[in-house]
Amino acid sequence: MVVGAFPMAKLLYLGIRQVSKPLANRIKEAARRSEFFKTYICLPPAQLYHWAEMRAKMRVLGFNAEAVKPLNEEAAAELGAELLGEATIFVVACSCLVLEYRRQQTQQRRQERERRAALEAMRDEVDHLALALEALQARVQAAPPQGALEELRAQVQEVRAQLRARDPPPAPPAAPSPAE
Repeated sequence: MVVGAFPMAKLLYLGIRQVSKPLANRIKEAARRSEFFKTYICLPPAQLYHWAEMRAKMRVLGFNAEAVKPLNEEAAAELGAELLGEATIFVVACSCLVLEYRRQQTQQRRQERERRAALEAMRDEVDHLALALEALQARVQAAPPQGALEELRAQVQEVRAQLRARDPPPAPPAAPSPAE
């Protein structure tokens, strides 16, 4: 089964929305009940949103929108609460993305450290092998040349031949007599 990037992204978005929906609903209820929350937190963004939306619509339709009539307080409070709920969902989704990005960065840094450590270990091993090679080369150079060994072998054979010539050949063992 092939899963494309788009369906997974959509599924992730829906999951985040479902998780943050109760939080957004709670904030909306608090905004509706609290006069301070309604007046100072919900109404200003709602009026700004309404003003920008109406100006954009009027320009698209070809009208000149100099003055936009503000929303009544109840509609603005409802719109502000909705905007606040959607902003909460957006913040939760962005937080998830930031956390995932940081996790990926941490994992990449860890992998990079591991690669560097492995590379350093390989360099140490190469240095160790280079020292061992130098020691072996010094031993080979200190050893007598191959021709000298051949001369020594020839001399040893000559000495053996001379020693054999001086020593009489051993007597053959006596054959047992038939009387015995």
